[in-house]
Amino acid sequence: MGETIRITMGDGFEMPCYHAVPAGERRGGLVLVQEIFGVTDHIRELCDEYAQDGYEVVSPGLFERIEPGCALGYSGADWERAIKIAREQHDWERGLDDTRRVIAWLKARGGPTFIVGYCFGGSVAWRMAQTCEDVDAASCYYGGYIATRFADEAPRCATICHFGRYDPLVDFAPVQELIEKQHQTAQIFVYEAGHGFNSDRRKDYHPESADLAKERTLMLFRALGG
Repeated sequence: MGETIRITMGDGFEMPCYHAVPAGERRGGLVLVQEIFGVTDHIRELCDEYAQDGYEVVSPGLFERIEPGCALGYSGADWERAIKIAREQHDWERGLDDTRRVIAWLKARGGPTFIVGYCFGGSVAWRMAQTCEDVDAASCYYGGYIATRFADEAPRCATICHFGRYDPLVDFAPVQELIEKQHQTAQIFVYEAGHGFNSDRRKDYHPESADLAKERTLMLFRALGG
């Protein structure tokens, strides 16, 4: 359904982005932010699914400056490469600015503009909800920085977060502390699942949790005009 387009970033870089458009009525724009593995087949499929739900979707290749065509696997050398890019080579603040520019690109096309992110992208989506005025609602999946680095600031827009209770990569104690902060703009959902429960490519895939999180995400977007 989708295709690769290029959107100009603040430093002039023409970033490849996966772009999927609805066949029928357009409910709004949606930025879908990748896991640490890049814009993989799984991420593109998620974009296509949201396009079928009525959203014009853009997934920016946030690691494209470092590794063109970045679409890594979940194990072995690919896993190690993904970790190195995300933790050592990727400029976090540059990535946030890139995401803001993609949000603005979609906002200019009309209608409400939403964001959803997974793992690394979940943290990006949460930070956009806190800092970007162009985001109307956000859905953030198991982002490790949400509760450990950016928990104190309430999101500017309606935001939901999805965490697995048995996630070995996201310590649950900070998540519990985030819940106890009771930010009025945020609702935190906990699932009886592990990390990456939304991806049918991963060993911790939990279809019941994935379906419920998607249902909650669509309910949020539709409540905010999408």
